[in-house]
Amino acid sequence: MKSIRQRAIDGLQVGDSFTVSRTFSEQDIQDFARISRDYNPVHVDLPFARLRQFSALVSHGLLTASLLTEIGGQIGWLGAGMDLRFKRPVYAGQAITCRWTITAIDARGRARAAITMTDPQGGVVLEAETTGVIPGDAERARLAAMVAEGDPTNRAG
Repeated sequence: MKSIRQRAIDGLQVGDSFTVSRTFSEQDIQDFARISRDYNPVHVDLPFARLRQFSALVSHGLLTASLLTEIGGQIGWLGAGMDLRFKRPVYAGQAITCRWTITAIDARGRARAAITMTDPQGGVVLEAETTGVIPGDAERARLAAMVAEGDPTNRAG
């Protein structure tokens, strides 16, 4: 099976779909709070989260959305916009699967993708749409060279 990056090297098409999964730990949530300076107590204080009817610490929405950027980064997508709709909380220790599907590409390489993130029970936790520019020939050639050089940034499946 080809990696996400290799599929981008081969050239992206409408209908191409990519999937990644990740489980954010309490440490990931704490680290994101520190980096983003978003210390909303639902992310960092379990008693507060429970007062808001959450069963555990809640992942930041933008941390959850980073699965979208993981795929975008692997395919060399130059983001222009994102529309995020948070549907359910994502808890520390909960596996999330992100499915990204390219829905449109114009002649200039401007593209649109639909994203759905689900929990282990298949419940939708986030829906999104992103717009951006796909890699052209020169960028795809550089991606190929990166892979040939060992590409330490090519970590997605």
